[in-house]
Amino acid sequence: MVFNRLLLIILGFSIISVSKVAAQINDATTPLHLLKPAYPTPYKAPEISEVKNVLDRVYNFLDQSTPADIINSKDSTAVKNFKNLDANIAFAPASFRLTSYEWGVTYAGMLLASQATGENYFKEYTNKRLKLIAEIANQHRGKSYKKSPVHSVLHPSALDDAGAICAAMIKAQRDGLDAKLDPVIENFIDYISNDQFRLKDGTLARNRPQNNTLWLDDLFMSIPALAQMGKRTENKKYFDDAVKQVKQFSFRMFNKEKGLYMHGWVQEMEERPQYHWARANGWAVMAMVELLEVLPENHPGYEDVLKQLQAHIKGLSKYQDGTGFWHQLIDRNDTYLETSATAIFAYAILRAINRGYIDKMSYSPMAILAWNAVSTKVNEQGQVEGTCVGTGMGFDPAFYYYRPINKYAAHGYGPVLLAGAEMILLLKNNDFEINDSSLQLKVKG
Repeated sequence: MVFNRLLLIILGFSIISVSKVAAQINDATTPLHLLKPAYPTPYKAPEISEVKNVLDRVYNFLDQSTPADIINSKDSTAVKNFKNLDANIAFAPASFRLTSYEWGVTYAGMLLASQATGENYFKEYTNKRLKLIAEIANQHRGKSYKKSPVHSVLHPSALDDAGAICAAMIKAQRDGLDAKLDPVIENFIDYISNDQFRLKDGTLARNRPQNNTLWLDDLFMSIPALAQMGKRTENKKYFDDAVKQVKQFSFRMFNKEKGLYMHGWVQEMEERPQYHWARANGWAVMAMVELLEVLPENHPGYEDVLKQLQAHIKGLSKYQDGTGFWHQLIDRNDTYLETSATAIFAYAILRAINRGYIDKMSYSPMAILAWNAVSTKVNEQGQVEGTCVGTGMGFDPAFYYYRPINKYAAHGYGPVLLAGAEMILLLKNNDFEINDSSLQLKVKG
């Protein structure tokens, strides 16, 4: 009997306690709108120091894993004297290729990181490696060194070999790099302008995987170099060609309803499947912001490029995941969340905000969320995780759904540097706040 009474007393206290808790947390007693959501990605404007910490980790990893050195290819000894470099040399062992288009993006990212942070070591990363590439190229030019470490520089056979590195070289030269870059730059531009296969109307194309194929990627593999060459020479023909590529690719490949580009377009196809691969859309949007950076505002194509950029960014904004990332196939949310494309979108949107191409009040929160998402994928060693490996072109969903990811996929590193640099520039010139629980641009006055 005593036990039963004790049990009732305990149960009574429990009911009272539960009732008190319930009474404490309800609409009448608690401002429920202030309850903290369980955000999977940091929901705030980062501090500049936090962004720079990410950039520093990436820099440290890349500086150690991609030395600016060459070795004797016969015995692997270090080459110290850079005069009279014969065919028996190679780049020192590295995790990434110093002459790839991905590293052209990385060189540009290091330059921009230096401008945003004021730290010369970012800039020096690029300068050392571009100077080394130019030194070897100038000594190997005109010689039949098929195993030259800069063979793709001397004899480009695709836009991948030429565009990104060429654009980075011109940027470095304009930024003060003292090296014999002119012969290399002019060789790249000659390839893009005169040797790369084109359709009859002048649109840059490839004959793989099918004849007369447009790869969306090629907007970036050509336009930034053409744009920088237009700035460098003040020759309008380079700007004209760059604008033409934007217009003619967009006419064939841009889905106006979705605001997205298809990855590939084949002239001979009766029906053209649309796979809106994220990184290719990244190359396109990045090409346009790079072009607008140097395209004279009085150029007849300026407004067309600006409107196309705005339409693309508006389209991309509709598909951002709640985590801040974009999906591998942008409009298919059962594909995985991908880092490199998200970093490119963050960069392009931030740059467009910083240059006044789009409304900063509208787009800053999503750009910040994208950067915050990307920053979670840079591990303590400075490696970028979650990046899709190099990808050809497919016309079925499985091809894109199951592309592998790898921290040594080189495509992620340059975009992270670019996005972080533009994030710093945004934070230097704007203030943000949590206003009524959401991240907002802080309006002065």
